[in-house]
Amino acid sequence: MSPVQKYAVGAGAAVLLSWIFLPNWIALLVFLGVVAAPVVGYLMLDPSQRERLKRARRRGLGR
Repeated sequence: MSPVQKYAVGAGAAVLLSWIFLPNWIALLVFLGVVAAPVVGYLMLDPSQRERLKRARRRGLGR
């Protein structure tokens, strides 16, 4: 299992557990935080850094 898949499973588990044990509006905030954090991080990159990230995804890291 790749690290990205591990993060996705962990985020899904966090959202599911918060949906079960917390009030719905707090669970919604947890979900938005899980979704918004990577999006905001990506949008904070410079255009050159975004291009490097796209190239790294295609070729794989460390190659």
